[in-house]
Amino acid sequence: MNLTTNYMGLELKNPIIVGASNLPKDLKKAVEMEKAGAAAIVYKSLFEEQLHLEAAELDDDLSEYAERNAEMISLFPDISHSGPDLHLMALKELKAAVSIPVIASLNCVYNESWEEYAIQLAEAGADALELNFYSTVNSSEKSAEQIEKEQIEALVKVKTVVSIPVSVKLSPYYTNPVAFIEKLDEAKADAFVLFNRLFQPEIDVWNEQMLIPYNLSQKGDGRLSLRYMGLLSGQVKGSLCANTGILTSDDMIAQILAGADAVQIVSTIYQNGIKQITTMLEDLKNYMTKKKFNSISDFKGKMSKENLKSPYAYKRAQYVDFLMKSDKIQDKYPVH
Repeated sequence: MNLTTNYMGLELKNPIIVGASNLPKDLKKAVEMEKAGAAAIVYKSLFEEQLHLEAAELDDDLSEYAERNAEMISLFPDISHSGPDLHLMALKELKAAVSIPVIASLNCVYNESWEEYAIQLAEAGADALELNFYSTVNSSEKSAEQIEKEQIEALVKVKTVVSIPVSVKLSPYYTNPVAFIEKLDEAKADAFVLFNRLFQPEIDVWNEQMLIPYNLSQKGDGRLSLRYMGLLSGQVKGSLCANTGILTSDDMIAQILAGADAVQIVSTIYQNGIKQITTMLEDLKNYMTKKKFNSISDFKGKMSKENLKSPYAYKRAQYVDFLMKSDKIQDKYPVH
């Protein structure tokens, strides 16, 4: 039985990638994940915004008591924030600890920073890059067209300066995700990770405080990714990777049937432990045995839009049919 899959030029031993999180910071856990069967690991994202914030906080701390009197201008010697050095060192250590591919994740604030950090991550030994593209729009200053144009330019610049594969991780909040993905595909993106699970605010109504809730996936969260796997399978040159809501083997198999080359999991590891990787792989093998599939390619994309007879399988028309029969839902969920 052949579980291997090709993901943006990387030959993976199976479709399971551990997505970006703090889990691989613990090298023992990273090694355990490899032993459990993980085919690749995405190291937590290098956030340029966080580096700037840390540098500003350090500067504030060091200058708090500066120039308090005539004899003492500063309590500390000149110290500057280390920038990405600590992140790059940790990436190198992870790369040395495991034998599976390590993918570096990157999110930048300024357009010119994408190239600089991409080069440093590649030089640190990353096998591939994952660019986090999202824009939390809180004003009307930028148009949708301008945001997309800048992101495409960032991809092109990164592709120019590194030789390793480059994927893009997108949020679903584009007016026409398919059209934008096709533009990124033309710009030579090696893979598309769909979709990023972004932080959303929460308010404690009694204490009137902002909360930072855990943002773990729930059952059913993978349906949006599933739709776009099915729509894009066979339509783009880049690889497809499903992200968000991949909690069980059935979730993974469904994404592969729709056209995914690989899946990224995080929440299910937090919820069920590293052993969940082994469980999902064993379930995948059992499924393939019962279905008499010898390889991933035997069923990848079998249920994509391209291979289904019904033209409405991944279109909104199916919901119209559902709504027209909405009275049937009461048979399963009677309202008292």
